[in-house]
Amino acid sequence: MTAPLRKFDDFPPAAEPMTPESVREHIDGIAAFLGGASNVIIQLSLKPVAYGVMESDVDSGKLTLHPIKRLRTTLTYLAVALLGTEEDRGDYREAVNRSHRSIRSKPGSPVAYNAFDPKLQLWVAACLYWGVDDLYHRMRGPMNPELAEAFYQYCARLGTTLQMRPEMWPATRDEFYVYWEENLATKSIDGPTRKYFNDLADLKMLPWPLRIAFGGFHRFIVTALLPPHLRDEMAMTWTARDERIFAGFLRLISAVWNRLPTPIRLFPYNFYLADMRLRRRLGRPLV
Repeated sequence: MTAPLRKFDDFPPAAEPMTPESVREHIDGIAAFLGGASNVIIQLSLKPVAYGVMESDVDSGKLTLHPIKRLRTTLTYLAVALLGTEEDRGDYREAVNRSHRSIRSKPGSPVAYNAFDPKLQLWVAACLYWGVDDLYHRMRGPMNPELAEAFYQYCARLGTTLQMRPEMWPATRDEFYVYWEENLATKSIDGPTRKYFNDLADLKMLPWPLRIAFGGFHRFIVTALLPPHLRDEMAMTWTARDERIFAGFLRLISAVWNRLPTPIRLFPYNFYLADMRLRRRLGRPLV
């Protein structure tokens, strides 16, 4: 990992909790494009989350049927959670809750699940934070400890924007990584879930020209960003040469990305936040 060209954190440690305005300097929109699919795999390595997604009867939100809409709603959630006002968060919570109301296990489901379960939402929020933190370090280098702690505390919003209770978020970043390592080690991927993930990695939900053009590269990025434990569960191979190629790819992106002005680095989060606010103003569905 090389030091970033632009020093974002060369200022005194954050003394106050972060706000949607102050956090903007530490959000990289490109992480959504690079890490999105691998993060979904990590989230769904918890079986109740996986089967809640795979057995969902909300067809309008299924990635396999409506990939563009699913991308919009997922990125809008992240944008609202990270950058939105309390009003934005409340309105989007209501919209997501309406979609989630029927997502609960049915007779014959392999595992019990309920989309409103705060423990499942804690795991999903933890995966999202881990993904953001991982790519930040890969692209910018480490935050100073005080800033890293303030950013971690702020990222509780990734769960509290839905039903996760604030006290469920591990109290410190160090405690979070104890929770993370302990829980990640327990995750496994069964046959039906592995097939779903392989289809996601290979972009099977997209028209065939896009699959042919981008499927191989997408699988490479997904494999690169999975924790080794889940790579093994997916029967994916990763070599030292692969790691060198991926590190060089990230260095190339960082050399450009870290010089861009904040509004460009925030894309697509700022775009989807503006889209959500416009939909609300026009009375259109948010989800």
